[in-house]
Amino acid sequence: MMKRMPPEPSSPAVFVARGLTKIYRMGEVEVRALRGIDLTLYRGELVVLLGPSGSGKSTLLNILGGLDAPSGGEVHYLDHKLTGASETELTRFRREHVGFVFQFYNLIPSLTARENVAAVTEISAAPMRPEDALALVGLGNRLDHFPAQLSGGEQQRVAIARAVAKNPAVLLCDEPTGALDSATGVVVLEVLEKVNRELGTLTVLITHNAGIADMADRVIRLSDGQIAEIHSNPTKKAARELSW
Repeated sequence: MMKRMPPEPSSPAVFVARGLTKIYRMGEVEVRALRGIDLTLYRGELVVLLGPSGSGKSTLLNILGGLDAPSGGEVHYLDHKLTGASETELTRFRREHVGFVFQFYNLIPSLTARENVAAVTEISAAPMRPEDALALVGLGNRLDHFPAQLSGGEQQRVAIARAVAKNPAVLLCDEPTGALDSATGVVVLEVLEKVNRELGTLTVLITHNAGIADMADRVIRLSDGQIAEIHSNPTKKAARELSW
């Protein structure tokens, strides 16, 4: 067990969401993906969003990351109101402040690991060197390997290096271990744990896997588009202690 070092109560709120709703219209059918979400996320936290498929996890993450807009309610990032922002403003927000990690790695096959990371750092304001980002995720010796020469876990670590290389304040991860076996998934979670600890990045991790929740500062369980429960872990496990 790791002694939990939660953010101080005085830690600034990074995201404040109030009354978030999201309705998708498919023909004449309305799907209510979110049904009034109130949530505050703080600097330096590692938060797990837990819940079954269809509970609203990805919709919430996409709204926080500026990839989608809510049907109702408000989201603030620091002192910026995201709801109602223009597409240009949201693009700038995503580029400057948010790193995304998805279940599938979305690497460019014709570029090396170093070049995949550099593709992001070239458009960032204060990026890390691609080599430093890859060293952070334990791939300093695979800089010039192409995705096809890397395992699935290594490709996901390149994707994490790409996400953190622009020094984002926020790292949003949607099922980052979903395509990996348990042992490889734990290696990827160790990388996310290290990024959260060493860079102080607010890290929000979606999973349907309850075992992963043990590594979080806080666990937010969603059900049917609503927050069913929020709890803090009195102690949190190191990623290497997880299994599922």
